Amino acid sequence: MATSAVPSDNLPTYKLVVVGDGGVGKSALTIQFFQKIFVPDYDPTIEDSYLKHTEIDAQWVILDVLDTAGQEEFSAMREQYMRTGDGFLIVFSVTDKASFEHVDRFHQLILRVKDRESFPMVLVANKVDLLHLRKIPSDQGKEMASKHSIAYIETSAKDPAMNVDKAFHELVRVIRQQIPERSLKKKRKTKWRADRSTVSHRLHCVVL
Repeated sequence: MATSAVPSDNLPTYKLVVVGDGGVGKSALTIQFFQKIFVPDYDPTIEDSYLKHTEIDAQWVILDVLDTAGQEEFSAMREQYMRTGDGFLIVFSVTDKASFEHVDRFHQLILRVKDRESFPMVLVANKVDLLHLRKIPSDQGKEMASKHSIAYIETSAKDPAMNVDKAFHELVRVIRQQIPERSLKKKRKTKWRADRSTVSHRLHCVVL
């Protein structure tokens, strides 16, 4: 809940990238975060970008979130977007063992693209509402996160949503610890890439 008027200028911008296998609920999480609705149907994403002013820990910020394709044929495009991201949500589904096994691959890819030994990331275990279909227990997810020294959050995009806002906010907190605010302000007007012709849609959300 906002406690003050939105500053008009000079807000830090956080460019967040949501990655993971296709069908793990990346788009559902992102749309739930921005629009507070649950989209149950799976429609493979090429790339969707979302923009939002929000208040996190008493500081107003701009969140520029990119929901990426999970399909392997879009891997080259995904790497291009990774180069400009400030932080990453690595999403897997607790009902899909393969998506969990691919967490290592996404983690390694981010570090390779960034040419860093560490980078702001949060591991997101999604679809925890599907208790009867769950294959990845909490302990296993936490162990994976611990192995990579990143935060771990369990989420559900289905109404009533669970920890969706928390996942995005936690990533911002991790970025704040590792990236100077002045660098974030400089990137406010930069785009994910110059040509957005492959974007399926762009959603500009109101201040919440």
